[in-house]
Amino acid sequence: MCSPLRKKLPDFPWDALAPYGVKARKHPGGIIDLSQGTPVDPTPEFIQKVLAESANSPSYPTTAGTPELQQAIRTWAISHLGISGEFDVLPVIGSKELVAWLPTFLQSQTVLYPKIAYPTYLVGAMLAQSNEIAVDIDASHWPQADLAWVNSPANPTGRVHSEGELRAIIQWSRKNKAVVISDECYLEFGDGVTPTSIFAYSDGDNINLLAVHSLSKRSSLAGYRAAFIVGDPALIAAIREIRKHAGMMVALPVQKAMTAALGDDEHVATARARYNSRRAILKPALEVAGFRIEESVAGLYIWCTRSEDAWKSVDWLAEIGILTTPGSFYGPDGSQHIRVAMTATDTAISDAAARIVAAVGA
Repeated sequence: MCSPLRKKLPDFPWDALAPYGVKARKHPGGIIDLSQGTPVDPTPEFIQKVLAESANSPSYPTTAGTPELQQAIRTWAISHLGISGEFDVLPVIGSKELVAWLPTFLQSQTVLYPKIAYPTYLVGAMLAQSNEIAVDIDASHWPQADLAWVNSPANPTGRVHSEGELRAIIQWSRKNKAVVISDECYLEFGDGVTPTSIFAYSDGDNINLLAVHSLSKRSSLAGYRAAFIVGDPALIAAIREIRKHAGMMVALPVQKAMTAALGDDEHVATARARYNSRRAILKPALEVAGFRIEESVAGLYIWCTRSEDAWKSVDWLAEIGILTTPGSFYGPDGSQHIRVAMTATDTAISDAAARIVAAVGA
């Protein structure tokens, strides 16, 4: 028997891509999957080593995280986010489950989320049985709400929000006494720009502000399920208490791996350069094929359009063995765009670019 809650949720979007995956796999050179934001590059060896050395872990971990991990997150937040004033931190089991459950944890009656956005913002509002409203970035036009999601650099568009836009969002939060959650999981992956955290503009007043960060992409740790939140101590205390009751604990070996990863910037710089190099290869190939690149100045994706139905673009690329994501997965405003992920090997990215150029006879 299907639960009433399941009936309210949409079908899982990526299931609709299955026929295009079948078509792409028929290409003589095989499929090049650029549809998912899942890293393929190896987890840095020093992180793997820490995980392996921590394998003897017979006891339950703490929900709050080890003192070493808490300190690592704090130190990282000060140096990389520019946060000041009072704040707290909490490790979580990957950012997706956190995004999905935060509106429930915070008992949010009305949730705002970007018009073009990661689908889990909407799913989280549905799970909480909240009223959900899609909004533009200009917070001066936002309605009253309990919670608002912000995403910069944005998935899927790669847009980086300006200081003025982020300050207006903080002003909206203070005026409405509403929670703002800034999803900043791609913060360290700018390409010619330097994305900034919302906390760079909070002036030390972090009330009702939270930021979500993940090690999935920056450290190739998607399989570890390693993320954390930073911000308002009162909100984090409430979230921590709920998670303690629900048994939501990050495994101790993962906590130790997170501690090591947060203490090193060199591997992140290497990953950033790798993704930006892949972007530089794919962008001109897509442009030769008639795609217009929009935003795409940070993160792991290229957001582009040929001013046609997104599924037509997806189908055209599937014919040459390349699987991409229709922009309609991220909201109606994306119905003529596709998202192209740079989460394939360097060889596969070069092959994809060559196939695209060859397909148009350029």
